[in-house]
Amino acid sequence: MPAQDATVAPTVAPTDDATDAPTDAATDAATSDADVDLLVARTRFGADGLVPAIAQQWDTREVLMLAWMDEAALRETLTTGRGVYYSRSRGGRWAKGDTSGHVQAVREVRLDCDGDTVLLLVEQAGGACHTGDRTCFDADRTVVSGGQE
Repeated sequence: MPAQDATVAPTVAPTDDATDAPTDAATDAATSDADVDLLVARTRFGADGLVPAIAQQWDTREVLMLAWMDEAALRETLTTGRGVYYSRSRGGRWAKGDTSGHVQAVREVRLDCDGDTVLLLVEQAGGACHTGDRTCFDADRTVVSGGQE
């Protein structure tokens, strides 16, 4: 049986095959209820009802942050085009930018091959990290040398 497409674009559907970046012609595309239901059904939430979600800048592919989503957060993200997560520390919904103003406009949502990780391609306004930094992955950098065969 062929694999089902696990890509849903809340605000942009088709992509440019050469760059895999969303095309301008698709900026008005809307996510159908059927597309949302399909992606949610294919998502493998953990025993705690959560799935990891990676936010990545859509045009540069810079990895911005890792957060968690429950089904409601995933559905809200898909239907509103805004990054919405589940805060484990607060025990509830957390829409990126509600307090900081650093919102994420979601351009595309993808599932990994196992359906147990969500990738959000976003347009990040301001810093993605709670510290105010652009990305959560700037604090500790280790350069690994070698690795060549």
